[in-house]
Amino acid sequence: MANEDKASRSPRDRSRLGDPTRQAAGFDRMRQARQMEVAEDYVELIADLIAEEGEARAVDLAERFGVSNATVNKTLARLQREDLVQTRPYRSIFLTDAGTEMAKASRRRHQIVLGFLHAIGVPAEAAAIDAEGIEHHVSEETLAVFEKIANQKG
Repeated sequence: MANEDKASRSPRDRSRLGDPTRQAAGFDRMRQARQMEVAEDYVELIADLIAEEGEARAVDLAERFGVSNATVNKTLARLQREDLVQTRPYRSIFLTDAGTEMAKASRRRHQIVLGFLHAIGVPAEAAAIDAEGIEHHVSEETLAVFEKIANQKG
């Protein structure tokens, strides 16, 4: 049956690279995921800064993300268009209701992934770094399993 499947595909589909349309769709999903990752990181940090410092400023975001002020301003403009933040000249940055909800969900995901990594024995420093990336790319199904394992070990 596997040979029949191979034979029925075009030479282009049988190449090591596979179907260009499917490959393009996969890359498109990854680009969208990266954009969502940036948005989640920003709203989570903005929420943390407001909770800790009483305000979130672009200069603080630039310092903590290790990027330029121009990068922060460009990202904030996008987040404002997406109705996640509100900004005003010479004022702090504020989360909208949608931004607050995204920050809560991102923080929850982060805590679950971090708890899972601790539960399976990943050292604290590595777990903290790894959780920052994993939290954005794990499905809800996998996250539920992570949470179950973390709760069993905790």
